[in-house]
Amino acid sequence: MDLSDYIAAGRSVLVFTGAGISTASGIPDFRGPQGVWNTRRPVFFDEFVASEEARSRYWQQKLEDRRAWSDARPNAVHHAIVALERAGRVGMVVTQNIDGLHRAAGSSVDRLVEVHGTTAEVACLDCDARSDPEPHFAAFASSGRAPVCRCGGLLKPATISFGQNLRSDDIERAFAAAAECDLVVALGSSLSVTPAANIPLAAARRGAPYVIVNRGPTEHDDHPAVTLRVEADVLDVFPTAVAAALDQPPRPTPNLGTSHS
Repeated sequence: MDLSDYIAAGRSVLVFTGAGISTASGIPDFRGPQGVWNTRRPVFFDEFVASEEARSRYWQQKLEDRRAWSDARPNAVHHAIVALERAGRVGMVVTQNIDGLHRAAGSSVDRLVEVHGTTAEVACLDCDARSDPEPHFAAFASSGRAPVCRCGGLLKPATISFGQNLRSDDIERAFAAAAECDLVVALGSSLSVTPAANIPLAAARRGAPYVIVNRGPTEHDDHPAVTLRVEADVLDVFPTAVAAALDQPPRPTPNLGTSHS
């Protein structure tokens, strides 16, 4: 069986995505040459909470990212996942990405878990109120001061910072989906960051077929639970495989990257 065969057979697919699906949209790989690890010192969560200077530095970094990625749009992989969902075949999309592109493509919020949070919202650390990021970034760009909530709590983009705990309800939803799916497909992830990388393994260990599509090695490549390993750029193979599985033409996505096959 090839990738399209597994997708065609799946009726409740868990799609697990990483940075490799968004690079074609102009967002650099987090751990790649232009990623945070190699271009700047990230602000840790305890620093953010303790220091006004650290909060300003954090908001400045996020403002720079927002400006750099302002033209990013969903690509063929995001749209293929939406097509699979609209065909009634997606149990859950679990993403490590914070870029909000799954939402922008049309993935349903009730079938989406953003385990590392999202830049599409700003959250209060005290009351957990969620709000539109744009006014907060505009205020920060004008004043240089990190914004605060009406309740007096600290505001930050609703992403999980270094040293910050993941949201327990997100993890619970993700593992619940892993317990129910009949196929898990990991796309564009090195599967090296835990506990997120344990989610597809949980599905595989209970017997669901486990397919990995990634250009470059992953931490799960030698795991006995892996059913199929596809060494390729996910943009080159996944949209075509979904279209074949659904027996429909793939959505055209010009100028989104070149083939590496």
